Amino acid sequence: MTYTKMLNSPEETENFAICLAKLLKSGDLLTLEGDLGAGKTTFTKGLAKGLGIQRMVNSPTFTLLKQYSGRLELNHFDVYRLENSDEDIGFEEFFTSDAVTVVEWARFIEEYLPKERLEITINRQSDQERKMSLTPIGRRYENLCRELNL
Repeated sequence: MTYTKMLNSPEETENFAICLAKLLKSGDLLTLEGDLGAGKTTFTKGLAKGLGIQRMVNSPTFTLLKQYSGRLELNHFDVYRLENSDEDIGFEEFFTSDAVTVVEWARFIEEYLPKERLEITINRQSDQERKMSLTPIGRRYENLCRELNL
């Protein structure tokens, strides 16, 4: 089942992510897909705020990974540059850690992803409006979506 939420501003995207972050547990995995500029990094900034992270969060496009400390550790991947690459940079180590992990452009490393995760797609509907689709894979993530009252 896929859950859908309409978001009418970057602030709504960030606030939704803050609410989600409060429900996250150690080891949770979120994947993010969407057009360039759809709001993936805005979402991740909200997630970081909800995890109590004080540092500035920005996309790790050129470094692949940024790590942050808060209520829970946050691993933030942007694997866009790995399209058409078969390079294994040790993803399993991160996916089995106690941190919450967010992977932007996760389809490029599909073969390394754990089966259970929350897949999030953000699509631009207009300059301000976004359609967010959440697809839980696994019982943990199904329960998480129910807790969000989507």
